Parts: sequence; structure tokens; C-alpha cells
Amino acid sequence: MMDIAVYTLTSELHDAKSVDSTTKDFLESLQLLDALKLDDYSDYGSHTLSLIYVRTGGTEGIFKRMLPSLLQSTNRPFYLLTSGKSNSLAASLEILSFLRQNGFQGEVIHGSTTYMEQKIALLYQVEQAIRQLATTRLGVIGQPSDWLISSNVDYALIKERLGIELIDVQMDDVLKRLEVEAQASVKELLELEKLKGIPEKIRASLSGAIRIYQALKYIVEDYSLDGFTIRCFDLLSAVHNTGCLALAQLNADGIVAGCEGDIPAMLTMRIGKAVTGVSGFQANPASIDVEKGELVFAHCTIPLNMVQHFDLDTHFESGIGVGIRGYMQEGPVTVFKVAGNLSRYFVEEGLLIANQAKPNLCRTQQVIRLTHPKRVNYFLNEPIGNHHIILPGHCKALLDAVFAKLTNHNNNTL
Repeated sequence: MMDIAVYTLTSELHDAKSVDSTTKDFLESLQLLDALKLDDYSDYGSHTLSLIYVRTGGTEGIFKRMLPSLLQSTNRPFYLLTSGKSNSLAASLEILSFLRQNGFQGEVIHGSTTYMEQKIALLYQVEQAIRQLATTRLGVIGQPSDWLISSNVDYALIKERLGIELIDVQMDDVLKRLEVEAQASVKELLELEKLKGIPEKIRASLSGAIRIYQALKYIVEDYSLDGFTIRCFDLLSAVHNTGCLALAQLNADGIVAGCEGDIPAMLTMRIGKAVTGVSGFQANPASIDVEKGELVFAHCTIPLNMVQHFDLDTHFESGIGVGIRGYMQEGPVTVFKVAGNLSRYFVEEGLLIANQAKPNLCRTQQVIRLTHPKRVNYFLNEPIGNHHIILPGHCKALLDAVFAKLTNHNNNTL
């Protein structure tokens, strides 16, 4: 059940019985009658989505007088719902114009019943996602890998614009946890040791890979994190193993877990998770077919809750540890990336047309055909770093709406 509240604005000049009858019919058609609060704004802003139903004209001055107290309750946009009767649309337009003139966000919700239902559902998902982000703590374990020269961010800006708190964690904290006897429950991962056909080299690395999972899970608990990105290549020299398996399982556990200390990629994953419920596949383009609008994305880990099945292999670059070759359901996907300074973002839908298993690439390999083939030029002309996030399903409209609300920009998509 959606957590929506509908508050009303009504002029005393209009017939109360007629207005009440219209209200009942209108809100019943939108299945929102149970959400009606009438003129009691005492808990305004406490619900996931608050709508102001402008029932009549002549309410502009009432709203203006109420605005200072409403601003004390919320910093979210004002959503003005109108049936169009009794001059309610005209009043809504005047109120929205006043809000815009004074630097506040708002939107009028008006149209057919089907349109308004879809719009309200979209806004609900947007507000739900933004509320999730506003209580998020993400860790940066180590620093971004040396080759990620465009991946540093302003922590204060991220807090101000997204509400996300970034916490620095030393890699030594992870290594110390690896020295402690592990107690975390890893029943699912331990089952991997029973699988047949795993090369001995990989089997010998499994226990160490599982201990990395346990150590990172403790780090999440120690710092009260909702997710993290880790300078994972440091594990190769420190413990002669990789974090690929750990990150795959932690993402499946609901903890955003990113690679290589890539902070913008982690932020993109967290926004994606707020929208879709999964962290997404952090990967880099390995090749691009410009004529077909197709890309191969590859990486050595993928959330285990995103794949139909997976194989174990070594980590590609080092040839050691445990890497994941995941096979995701073919079909609709969305490619997404947010810039570290939040000035721009890329989002494009497409189709996952094949999962590959070539030996000369990172282990999970996806062939994705973009809906608009010419959009591949973004990657060649103005990319936001190398890592991008692959999300299941078509969710561009929702991501566009979330980013617009988060950054107060409506036209910064590439």
C-alpha cells in the first residue's frame, strides 16, 4: 500500500456540498479517497508522497499564507493535484508560477484519470527513492584506484545534493578483520565448495574469497554502512586473492558493493538500487560496434541476484582468486552513470542480446544493443568515466525523474 496523503485547498466562495461531491468522485477515480486529509496540514511532509488537491479557484492567497509553515515541514517539491473543475486548474497554475518565481520546485498534476494515476505512481517511486538516499551511509575503502583519474568527488556536495554521507575507511581495517577468526554466516557461499568441476586453482582460493566476504560484512556493520566501494586491487598483493565473490554476494544481500574505489560508480549503483531494488552490474565497455549501436560490457563480478546462473573462474587481469562469470536474463536493460560532481548523467535503454564467455575479457560479459544506436557516440566523445551500471528492465523515465528532483535540473541528460 502506498504511503500517500492528499491535502486540500478550498475557497469559501464555492458551494461546500458541490465541492465535497466532486472531491469524492475525483479521488475515488484515482483510488486516493482513503488518503484524504482535507485541510489538516499538521503532518504535511511526513508521508512518502504529499499531494495538495486544489479543489477550487480563489485559493492562491490561502496557499501563499500557508507556504512558510509548509516549508518548515519539508523541502520536497509541491505537487498540485487538480480536477479542473471550479477554476481549480487556473488556481494551480497561478500557485505554481508563484512557487517558481520564488525558487521552489512544484508540478501540476492534471489530465485523464489514466495519466494522473501513472504520474502519481511515478512520483511516488521518485519520492520513495529520494527518501532512501537521504538516509544512506556509503564507505570508501581505500582510495579510488590510481587509474580512475576522474573518480574523486566532493563529499560535502554529495551530502548536500543527495543526502548521502560518504565515510572513509582504511584498507588496513579490512586486513585486520581478515586476521580475526570469521564468525559470519556464509552458508550459501560455503555450498560453492561442494560444486563439482571447479578447477583446483579456483577451489584453493574459495576459502580466502569467502573470508574477504566475511571481513567486508563486518566492516559494513562496524561503520553502519549501506554500501561501499573498495580499492579491490590492493587485495591482490595483500592477501593474494580478490573481492569479486564477496562483492557479488554482498550486492545480493542488499549492500551496494562497488569495485576499484570508484565513487561515482558507487553513487550510480546506490541510485539504481533505490529505483530498481538491485545494485546493478558495474562494468566497463570492452568494445563498441558503432554501426550497430552495440557494446560489450565486462567485469569480474556481478550481483548474484541479477543472474540466472554463474560459473567460477579466476580474476581476469591477475589470473588469481575467484571471479564470477554471470549469465543474466536476456532482454530489456538500462545503462546508467552519474558524474561525480552531479553536473550530468547518462541513461539509455537497450537490450541484452547475449552473454559471452570469451577467455580474453573480464569474466562476466554482456552484449547490449542500445535502443538508439547513435547514442554509442557518447562513449567515444563525452563519457563519464569508464565504469557504467547495467540495470535490468527499462527504467530511463524513472531515473530521469529521480535525477531531475535530486539535482533540480531537468535537461542535463546526455
